[in-house]
Amino acid sequence: MTPYFAALGSALLMWAAFPPVGWGLLGFVAPAPLVWAIRRSERLSTALNIGFIFGLLFFGAMLNWVFTLGAVAWIPLTFWLAMTSAALTFSIWLFRHWSATRFFLISIGLWALWELVRTLIPFGGFPWGLLGYAAASPPGFIGSVQWVGPGGWSVLAVAVAVGLVLILEDMSNWRLIVDAVVVVLLLALAGGLFPPRPDGDTIRVAIIQGNSPCPGTRCDNENKRIFEMHLALTQQVPAAEVDLVVWAENSMGAPYEPVGNPEVELALAAEAERMGAYLLVSGTRRVGLAPDEFLNVNRMYSPTGDFVGEYTKRHPVPFGEFVPLRDLFDFIPQLNRVPRDMKRGDGPVVFVTPKGSVGSVISFEGAFSRLVRSEAQEGSGLIVVATNESSYGKRSNVPSDQLIALVRINAAAVGQDIVHAAITGKSTIIRADGTLGERTEILESVILRDRVTFRVSGQTLFTRLGEWLLFAALLLAAMAIVCPGRNRAIRVDG
Repeated sequence: MTPYFAALGSALLMWAAFPPVGWGLLGFVAPAPLVWAIRRSERLSTALNIGFIFGLLFFGAMLNWVFTLGAVAWIPLTFWLAMTSAALTFSIWLFRHWSATRFFLISIGLWALWELVRTLIPFGGFPWGLLGYAAASPPGFIGSVQWVGPGGWSVLAVAVAVGLVLILEDMSNWRLIVDAVVVVLLLALAGGLFPPRPDGDTIRVAIIQGNSPCPGTRCDNENKRIFEMHLALTQQVPAAEVDLVVWAENSMGAPYEPVGNPEVELALAAEAERMGAYLLVSGTRRVGLAPDEFLNVNRMYSPTGDFVGEYTKRHPVPFGEFVPLRDLFDFIPQLNRVPRDMKRGDGPVVFVTPKGSVGSVISFEGAFSRLVRSEAQEGSGLIVVATNESSYGKRSNVPSDQLIALVRINAAAVGQDIVHAAITGKSTIIRADGTLGERTEILESVILRDRVTFRVSGQTLFTRLGEWLLFAALLLAAMAIVCPGRNRAIRVDG
C-alpha cells in the first residue's frame, strides 16, 4: 500500500501548489513521492494504478468547480487527465532500473512530454495543472519566465523533485539535485533583479465589469440586459478620463451586437467618441444565415467612433462552445445546451493605436502560453484577455483565481501588461512582472480604473524561441534512451 499513499501525498502537494491554496514552491517537491512510488513498483499494474490515482485526485480536486456544469463535464475531463497520468507513470516505470543519470534525464523528458501533449490533445488541449505555472509563481521565479517559459519551469521543478528522490536513495547522486537547485536559484535571482518591465507609453484603462442578471442560469432577454448593463456603466465614464475601455467576453450577443444591429453599432461608436477613448468590446454573433455556427469576437472602436478591427477567437471550449464528434455524443441530453458550434478565427490580430499595439485573446485562450505568445509575435505591446465565468455563478471564485494565475505567468513570459476583463469577476490588471493590480469581486457591477504600459523594447526570449528548454529536455531524454551506456542501476527494493 505504500506506493498508493505516496501517490496520494503527491496529488495533495500538487493540488496545494495551485489556487485556491497557491503555495507554488510545493511544485518543486510535489512530484517526488510519485517518482519514489514508481521506482518501488515491481508490477506494471501498480505503476498504472498509482498514476491513475494521482491524476484522479489531483485533477479531480483542482477542477472540482467544473462539476457546477454537471457530472457530464467533470467526469470525462478528470478521467481523461487521470489516464494521461497513468501513461506517464507507466513510461517512467519502464526505466526505473536504469542508471541514476539516465533515469534523471528520461523522467524529466517524459514529464515534459506529458505536459506538452496535454496542451495539444484532445481538441486543442487543456493547460490547467501544468507544473511550471505553480513553480514559476513565487516572486523572482516569475521574472525569469521571460527566458525559459512556463514549460521551462516545469522542467526545472521536476528536475529538483527527481533529484531529491535519487539522492535519498544514494548520496552519490548529489550532483543531480545540486545542479538543478543551483540553476533554479540563479534564475530566481536573475528574475528578481531583472523582471520584465514595459518601457513604452502609459495609458489609462477602464474595465467595465457589467455583471449578469442571471449568472449560472438563463433568463429572458439576457443578451439585451447584459448589453444595457455594460452600456450604462460605460456612460458613467467621464469624457477624456481614460484612453482605453474594455468590455468582457459575452458582454454582447445576438441580436444585441453591432454587426447585426445598427443601433448597437451606433451606441458603441458614440460612446467611444464621447469618451475620446478606444473601446474594445466582446461578444458573439451568428455566421451569416448559418443556424448552427457562431463567432466569438473582440471588436475595437477608435476615439473618433470608427471601427478599427476585429479578433475572432481561435480556440473554442470543447463541449462549451463546440461539441466534438457531435453525432457520436448526441445521446447526452446536457449537450443540447450547446446547439451551435463556434467557428474558429484564422490567427492573431493586433489593433494599432498611436501609443502602441493592442493584442487580445478570449476566455481560456489566455491560459495557453502559445496563444498569448502569438499575439506578442504579431507585434502587440499590450494584451487584453476578455473572459466570461458567469456559468459558474457563486462558485466562480476558484476558476477566476486559477485563470488569473495562469494568465499572470503568461504575462511575464511575453513581458507585457495584460488587461484581464471578466463579465462577472474577477477583473484585474496583470503587470508584466507578474504583480496584480486591484481585483474586483465576483458578481458585482463595477468600473475598474488603472494604468498600463506598452512594451516597445523588443520581444522576450520566450516570445522569440518559445518553449526551448522543454524541447531541450525532450532531446536529452531521447539521447539518454538511444545512446549506448550503462542501463541498469542497483536494484531498488519495493
